[in-house]
Amino acid sequence: MLSKEDNDLLCRVGPGTPMGKLMREYWIPCLPSSEFPEPDGPVKRMRLLGENFVMWRGTDGQVGAMPEACPHRGASLYFARNEECGLRCVYHGWKYDVHGNCIDMPSEPSDSTFKDRIKARAFPCRDINHMIWIYMGPRATPPPLPTFEVLTCPADRVTQCNIMMEEANWLQNMEGDLDTVHLDWVHAKVAKDAPYAGVGISGFWSDDREPPRLDVQAAPYGAYYTAKRTINDGADEWHRINQFLFPFHTMISSGHHAVLRSFIPVDDEHAMLMSQSAAPGDAPLPATIADRMDASDPYKEWGGYAERTNDPRSYFYTKANRHNDYMMDPKIAKESLNIGIPFIANLQDRAMTELMCGPDGEPLYDRTQEHLGTSDAMIIMMRNQLLKAVKHMEETGEAPPNVDDVSLDRVRCATVVLPTGSDWVKESAIARNADSGNGISFEHHLVPDMD
Repeated sequence: MLSKEDNDLLCRVGPGTPMGKLMREYWIPCLPSSEFPEPDGPVKRMRLLGENFVMWRGTDGQVGAMPEACPHRGASLYFARNEECGLRCVYHGWKYDVHGNCIDMPSEPSDSTFKDRIKARAFPCRDINHMIWIYMGPRATPPPLPTFEVLTCPADRVTQCNIMMEEANWLQNMEGDLDTVHLDWVHAKVAKDAPYAGVGISGFWSDDREPPRLDVQAAPYGAYYTAKRTINDGADEWHRINQFLFPFHTMISSGHHAVLRSFIPVDDEHAMLMSQSAAPGDAPLPATIADRMDASDPYKEWGGYAERTNDPRSYFYTKANRHNDYMMDPKIAKESLNIGIPFIANLQDRAMTELMCGPDGEPLYDRTQEHLGTSDAMIIMMRNQLLKAVKHMEETGEAPPNVDDVSLDRVRCATVVLPTGSDWVKESAIARNADSGNGISFEHHLVPDMD
């Protein structure tokens, strides 16, 4: 369990909080490029790490982001005119470029130099491989962009991003992603031959009901682990190796493709799960990945996205949610799955993590009351690594090494079969290396019909 103080330290990400300061050192995936399909289009509100801002795509195609309040007298730039490579406040006409420079001030005399002394806060943005990444930190020159494979592969071999808004703190959602044992339960069928309810795969089932054994390893970028199961009458072990990377990324093995899953805090009570896949090498992205779900609404088979408002917390919010029990179907629970919610991305996981709460229904899960077992080894490791990193930064000002050393991003998840008793860390080193020149290692066991 965690103390209340450490729990708050990990969970709270607003301006000035220790974890918020750590996260702001990193480039953050923010919104899909498709949200800004054309230059000089509508301005959008956005919210990350408890901060409200606006975003737009300018005449030259560049994406800009700055706080919603105009630096003049605080009018909302959501109503600004997006024209001629700048955002013009409609209250008094002040205009800003994507760097925060005030480039026009028509309400002042023509010979005034006042505009040259006005500099709005602006967040650098980079539009790459269908996703806009944003830097919200204090550096005048941002750190290098990450080198995850979803950013370095050609765009035609990277999927559109699958996004789901989650009504819970970012940490409890990410912890669910790093919990491999729950595959045997919340995602499992009620019987091996039971029909499956979901999109893209036929179901999780293992004839071996012995739980996997976890072995976890700390890393400069975070941590990784194997969940190993004995197969082939004890001769071999099947290793499912997954990654955690500071500050909120996971790589979870699910097929013959590189994957990045990011649990982006909108604020302390909301987070967006963003997931992209890439096909390294010369082959195109496998059709089974690209076509598995409709990129415009991956959840349409179970109600789809709810109608969006101008509140960013409504973006990518599904009609199946905590307020209607995720549209749980008793027939599915009786005939198909352990839970009456189909397997559609992380919808089943949300039913587990969103309803965790504090003693009086507070939205932050109260980790002082939990009881962790051996299957929680990766959760414990991830928390310890984050706590060490955030406390070290508070004491020394030094950010985690993968902020600047982006070569540390060149890792992968993998599944491998090794002889029983093998040194899995050594034997899986190539499979975990994104620069190995090999394809993604994916040996089937629990999920025989996935790509």
